[in-house]
Parts: sequence; structure tokens; C-alpha cells
Amino acid sequence: MTMICFDVEDTRFNYRVAGIAIHDGRVLLNRFERHDHWFLPGGRVEMGETSHEALQREMQEELAEQVQVGRLLWIAESFFPGFEKTYHELALYYAMDFSPDAAVPRATEPLFATEGDGRVLFQWWPLAQLEQITLYPPFLVDGLRNLPEQTIHVLDGR
Repeated sequence: MTMICFDVEDTRFNYRVAGIAIHDGRVLLNRFERHDHWFLPGGRVEMGETSHEALQREMQEELAEQVQVGRLLWIAESFFPGFEKTYHELALYYAMDFSPDAAVPRATEPLFATEGDGRVLFQWWPLAQLEQITLYPPFLVDGLRNLPEQTIHVLDGR
């Protein structure tokens, strides 16, 4: 399938889905091993794929785990500079739960997955310590501690 990501001049449009897993006051975050900023696990949606299917596929590919996709918390339109392009990203952020017998929620050490030519590090971070890291998009630092009761549209970086 084809990922919904394309370039127009110096801008890259990206349609992304991300999952919010909170367990024992910690949230699961990930980052590329060669970068210092963190983000929520997930990935690009493929053409013809629903956002739920995309999140389930990404968690299976990256962590070899089945997840249950919960309610939609945020729809975020983000604009940010990248390493090669400026990004215009549309992202859907869902609550997600791992199965009761899943290994990921019990992990005490970082987990790794291969993505392209690099590795992705997954780690549980205490919600109370999110200011200590660089987390993108920035609205998540407060948002993850105060999950909305209804879906919120976020315009970030404009």
C-alpha cells in the first residue's frame, strides 16, 4: 500500500495516527535513536486504510502487540520544520490499550524496533516528568496529564 505522505516543493504533507497508552501514571513514548525528541507511537496511514487499522498495524509492526483502539482525543494540524522539509501534518490521537497479557506495559527497560535504516526506542515516561524531555507536538506535555472528555481540534505551530 501507499503511505499518505507527499511533497510539494519544500513542504511535506503527512497523515499520521498515534496511540496514547497510559499505565501506572506513565505514558508510552518513542523516538528515533539518533534524535533527542520524543513523540507518541504510531505512524503514517496507508491509502485505503482507516485510522484504527493504521494504529493497529503500526503497533503490530513496531512492537509485535495487538492493541485496542479507544476514543479519539485530538485531531491536530501541525506545522513544523523538519530536517529536510517543512512539515504540514494532520494527526489523529487515540487512546489505546494493550491486551492484559501484553509484555509492553510491564517493560522496565527501553524496547527497540527497526524503522527504515534506524532504530526506534520505546520507553515509558512518568506523566509528572514530561517537562524534562522534548516532546512533540508540545501541546501533549499538558494534554497527556489532562485527557479531554471530548475530541479537541488542535492547531499547532501556526
